[in-house]
Amino acid sequence: MKRRDFLTAASGVAGGTAAGAATAGAQETTTSAGDTTTASGNETMTTTANGTAEGTQSGGGAAGGGPTQEVTVGPGGDLVFEPAELTIAPGTTVRWVWDSDNHNVVRSSQPEGADWDGTEGGDSETYNTGHEYSHTFTVEGTYEYYCTPHRSAGMVGSITVQEGGGGGGGGGAAAEQDPEHMGVPIQAHFVGIATILMIIVSLVYTFFVVKYGESPHTEGGN
Repeated sequence: MKRRDFLTAASGVAGGTAAGAATAGAQETTTSAGDTTTASGNETMTTTANGTAEGTQSGGGAAGGGPTQEVTVGPGGDLVFEPAELTIAPGTTVRWVWDSDNHNVVRSSQPEGADWDGTEGGDSETYNTGHEYSHTFTVEGTYEYYCTPHRSAGMVGSITVQEGGGGGGGGGAAAEQDPEHMGVPIQAHFVGIATILMIIVSLVYTFFVVKYGESPHTEGGN
């Protein structure tokens, strides 16, 4: 490649990278129904085909740069929160995502000094599939909540905020990580298999050499 061609190609790559970085802050997606979704920073706004704008509801704690945990509301129509129990570290944002209709998230108890109110609109306001609500928890302690229409059916949940928490439901143990997602090449898992195959091939080769590979000079009248 000539020097002039190399410089031209390098300039094109740099220009493409800069353009991609400029558009990363605000991305626009158009669905088959004509709806347009624009994401900018921590705010998500959906504009439907008829021009109606729908924003993702956010709780009292502003979402920062901390981790995020997701709770499914009414997964598959079941009257539960999934997971029902969650242990997180302070500064974690919990996002509730509605997977069925007529549910809400109403606070029943929280630690002293906390400012979580649950979904807006009071106990009577419910939301349907696709709705999202999030809140960032900073005060340590246990938070309990429920769904008003289905509380008697056992649709309740709890969140424990403590240092070192943040693995998922229950005791807060860290979830098992996929080695590929941790940066370990998946090919590394085949090293053991390759070693076993090499041993088998070596044994088979040795067997045939010992059985059929005798030199004709070893046999004679002596």
